[in-house]
Amino acid sequence: MTNDFTIRPATPTDVPVLFELIQALANYEQLSHTVSGNANALKEHLFGAKPYAEAILVECSGQAVGFGLFFPNYSTFLTKPGIYVEDLFVLPEWRRKGIGKAMLAYIAELAVSRGCGRLEWSVLDWNEAAIAFYERLGASVLPDWRICRVTGNSFQQLAAKTSMKFVEP
Repeated sequence: MTNDFTIRPATPTDVPVLFELIQALANYEQLSHTVSGNANALKEHLFGAKPYAEAILVECSGQAVGFGLFFPNYSTFLTKPGIYVEDLFVLPEWRRKGIGKAMLAYIAELAVSRGCGRLEWSVLDWNEAAIAFYERLGASVLPDWRICRVTGNSFQQLAAKTSMKFVEP
């Protein structure tokens, strides 16, 4: 365990290193072939006119060693906002130093300060080390829930099925 790291909100100048960490995460998850985005789009979505997400960066001696990316969600049952953590990643050589726990605690503290009712994220079913880590922190891994996702052509086809005219709110 080390406290020789800092966690801070990401800034626009951090986007290149954030995108490098995203690529490292994709490599770790054996999903590099699915990365189709780029740093410019990430910058627009984090810091543009309509931000979709927020990010934190973890640094040790000026080196980026991890990141978290999250965005708001909403619980109808709690009637409260929440935060969904899309990504939480620490470079392999920096693991087991308290960084992941500190990042989740940072985001949880942010969620509490915003009046949120919960913090959620997903974990790959094969990532037993991460599952055990999350459970040690008090997280419940929900066995009865499955993530549904529509992307690519199926996403475009689904959007085209409406007979209603879409109006941006």
